[in-house]
Amino acid sequence: MFGAHAGSRARYIGGTRADIPTNTHGVIRLSDPVYFVYISKKIEVKIPYERIDLIEYGQKVSRRYVAAVLISPLLLTAKKRKHFLTIGFKDNHGNQQAMVFRVNKDDVRTALAALEARTGERVEYQDENARIAGKG
Repeated sequence: MFGAHAGSRARYIGGTRADIPTNTHGVIRLSDPVYFVYISKKIEVKIPYERIDLIEYGQKVSRRYVAAVLISPLLLTAKKRKHFLTIGFKDNHGNQQAMVFRVNKDDVRTALAALEARTGERVEYQDENARIAGKG
């Protein structure tokens, strides 16, 4: 759950942030009223909710982000169902950025509801299976 406790485990799969190594294990915290927070052993990332302009959820990484994200082809072709959360946002210079996380399936519904509430953005579901998993 994403409430006031420590957060939910998530793996940073890739994105436009060069300061976060691919496949970094960490925690997503949505309890901060101002910032989306991702914390790993070596880095803490805070993104103001007001700058988030995309929330996408699905069981694969969206094609529009695969080119921008360095992702292992083995990860994308694995048979096991994985749950991916993509956060799109504007950086301090107004440039569009993206971060893709593999998230814990047990925390997806709570995370999506919290992100919609804090950002005012609607979650984009990749397909009906994602919508069912995300809304339960």
